[in-house]
Amino acid sequence: MKKIGFIDYYISEWHANNYPEWIKAANEALGTDYEVAYVWAEIDVSPIDGVTTDQWCEKFGATRCATVDELCEKSDVIMILSPSFPEKHLPYAKAALPYKKRTYIDKSFAPNLETAKEIFAIAEKYGTPFFSTSALRYASELEDIKDARKVSFTGGGRSFEEYCIHTIEMAVILLNDPVKEAVAGELDGHLFCRAFTENGKEVSITYDPTFTFSVDDGSGVKSISSDFFATLLKKILEFYESGKLPFDGAQTLEVMRMRDCLLAACACKGTTVEAKLK
Repeated sequence: MKKIGFIDYYISEWHANNYPEWIKAANEALGTDYEVAYVWAEIDVSPIDGVTTDQWCEKFGATRCATVDELCEKSDVIMILSPSFPEKHLPYAKAALPYKKRTYIDKSFAPNLETAKEIFAIAEKYGTPFFSTSALRYASELEDIKDARKVSFTGGGRSFEEYCIHTIEMAVILLNDPVKEAVAGELDGHLFCRAFTENGKEVSITYDPTFTFSVDDGSGVKSISSDFFATLLKKILEFYESGKLPFDGAQTLEVMRMRDCLLAACACKGTTVEAKLK
């Protein structure tokens, strides 16, 4: 079996708790042979459920590593998790990417565009292949949307700052045009954002913690309910096998540009905010 190393802020969280089973399912679908073998977590006790790293490893049949270096040395490939703490991705990337092992970095990729560029620079320096994405990139509901000029999304989750990555990832894929500016406000008591691209395309996002994800390109609202995580894990294992990126990494930087622009607009509602330079 090929060994995956999990790097996390604390290991007992939703992504780490579900990925091992999804990896097994992806193995069955692809005929690959990966397993979560090694774990390193910065915090020993999960603030979510009180589970320790040792307890998690016992449950999932993994081995706890004392250091990130130990994990990187022993693992065949690496997965940097910490999905709720993107500010941790840069220090973890600084530790892991020099080992030149194929690496997946969970969403949100970075806290801002500048940090995202730093991670890309580290990977380029060492020649380490990596990618990062929201799982909703692989929602099958997006497949029939072609040449969109205007798309609308609803989205929910704990906070807009954390969960906007999902709608932004989908918007970047569908519009395929760099963001120029954004504005935010309130609509019927919900957060409402609009972003405009350099060639006049438009995305709108309506957010409320209770909302589910949906997309509308003008042909009708589609609820995002497909098994996108299953597809994501297959894409990750295919990447681990081949070293070939599943999409152009420039899209990840564009996701970060749009995210920065939208968050800045949310901080000064009613004011149009220009996107940062590429």
